[in-house]
Amino acid sequence: MKNRLRMTSREMLFKLEQLSLQKRLFFSYILILLLPTLFISFFIFKELKDNYMKDIIKKYENTLEIERVNLNNNVETMERAAQLSISDKEVLYYLERTSEPNASELIAFDTTAVSNILRLQFNNPNIEHIRLFSNNKQINEIWPVILLERRMSAEPWYKKVNELNGAELWYFDRMDREPIRPIVSDAKESRPKLSLLREIEYPAGRHVGIMQVDMLLTNFFPNVYQSQGEDQSQMFIIDREGKMFRNTGSSFLGSVGLTESDIQHELSKHLTGGGSGHFLFEQEGTPFLGNYIHIEKLDAYVFNVVSLKNVFADINKSRNKIIFVNILLLVILSISTYFLNAIILKKLHTLSDFMKRVRQGDFNFDFTIRGGGEVGELAHHFRKMLKKINELIADAVTKQAASKEAELRTLKNQIDSHFLYNTLENIKMLAEIENQPVISDALTSLGGMMRYNLKWTSEYVRLKDELGHITNYIAIMNVRFDNTVNLQIDVPPDFLEQELLKMSLQPIVENSVKHGMKWKVSEERNLVITISAVVTDTSIVLEIADNGTGMTPEMAAELNRKIVREEVGWVGRGGHGEVAAAQENQTEGSGIGLRNVHQRIQLFYGKEYGLHVESSEGAYTRVIMRIPYFIWNGGLS
Repeated sequence: MKNRLRMTSREMLFKLEQLSLQKRLFFSYILILLLPTLFISFFIFKELKDNYMKDIIKKYENTLEIERVNLNNNVETMERAAQLSISDKEVLYYLERTSEPNASELIAFDTTAVSNILRLQFNNPNIEHIRLFSNNKQINEIWPVILLERRMSAEPWYKKVNELNGAELWYFDRMDREPIRPIVSDAKESRPKLSLLREIEYPAGRHVGIMQVDMLLTNFFPNVYQSQGEDQSQMFIIDREGKMFRNTGSSFLGSVGLTESDIQHELSKHLTGGGSGHFLFEQEGTPFLGNYIHIEKLDAYVFNVVSLKNVFADINKSRNKIIFVNILLLVILSISTYFLNAIILKKLHTLSDFMKRVRQGDFNFDFTIRGGGEVGELAHHFRKMLKKINELIADAVTKQAASKEAELRTLKNQIDSHFLYNTLENIKMLAEIENQPVISDALTSLGGMMRYNLKWTSEYVRLKDELGHITNYIAIMNVRFDNTVNLQIDVPPDFLEQELLKMSLQPIVENSVKHGMKWKVSEERNLVITISAVVTDTSIVLEIADNGTGMTPEMAAELNRKIVREEVGWVGRGGHGEVAAAQENQTEGSGIGLRNVHQRIQLFYGKEYGLHVESSEGAYTRVIMRIPYFIWNGGLS
């Protein structure tokens, strides 16, 4: 599959390359303008959609929070009513009586304690019932407050309340059943309610009855049951047993195609714990938003379902209209640019014809294309290039002749160098015949130096080759200075294969001999030159130190400044070339040789490498060379 896609893309790319520039520009305009426009349009509408969703989520979260405040107030009202009802000692004494009360006691209890409870109920109109159930057979029922427990022993919550040992039980009931039905035959029992139930113990540990405070769900959850004036959302209540309560008069479920079982299914997937939150779900292609809060006191959820069908439909319609307008404008713009390109590229076609003539080998012509812009600039540069080609052809012919002459000159130089080598060998043999070993050794060193200087096949040599050249140089200097120059080489064998620039150490050693032996008569001593090497990270540091006359700190600083100063000219190979004379007079002590070596190192290795001079007057001079650590037979180490 991947190979097929790769082949298809290559074929399409090949066909695109075969099109004219005008057509390719046309397709490029479409891609360059259309794709970003579509992307931006989708991005903007995604942001609009996200922002609108945030607003909707925030709106219905606020609705649920308002509902939370209302029900918390109702919870406090019911708890306060329950507490006040059983805080009257007369009520508790009546419930625990061990003898049947007489008529006067009943009248007094009814006019005081029972009236207080009824007054408490009437002062809180949201409370539907306050009832006290007792299992004491010695007392009389006083409807609607004092009733016997046998009238509600069949209720599903009866056993649960007795097992809680005085703790509260909140129970949702679909029916508001009257305990004394024969007396109140027309009771409205189809109304759902919420009951606060609690066992009454007096004294502590002794069961004397059960307290029941009822509030209709229409009063406890006002926003759930009131008509909100819209068919796009509805609230639901789900208790701990999974029973669902809602405003059955709302047409929301029927209008959006949802059922209570659908709601239950989505809740089972998303309501895994307490707290509050929201989630999105779909039902038969219609998107919905679900917001929920958990009421810990009641161990129930208030759930709000919002239909997003109309919202998304309006957003998508606006998005599609704008995208269509953008595409239409881009098509008009692309067609316009297609014909404008034909006018603009006319001169380019003319220039293309001239290029074809050059490709066929015709260079002897001139042309003029008037106008500015890129095409005019391209024509100008092509004309200059054509002129330059003609000049290069003439130069090539001249250089070919000069090359032949250079080859002859090189051959002559080789013959001359061989003549010098042979002559030196003959003189060396005469010195040995005459038993002159000093002269023989000096000639051997001189011959080695000449071969090293004249045999230049590369800019790079091994460290051991450069050290051999230095050894020959010191041997010749000792002939001149009567063996007063000592060379000490402190380089580990592993570093002898290190790569460095040819003739980069010899100018430094030459400076040591030249300037280090300017002794005063009282200070004359042997000059000791030490060459050492040490590796730091990826660099190797070569130190060339001598015990010569040295220099003051000011002189050393000035020398370092001259070394690092960039020049217009540049040295030739091996350090033998000279800097442009106009830059600085080549006087003694000007640092020309060291600067040449420093510039070559930075040219071939980089700006982080080079030379640095340290010195103390009358004590020493040390030249520090830093180059990359690179072993010929092993690469970077």
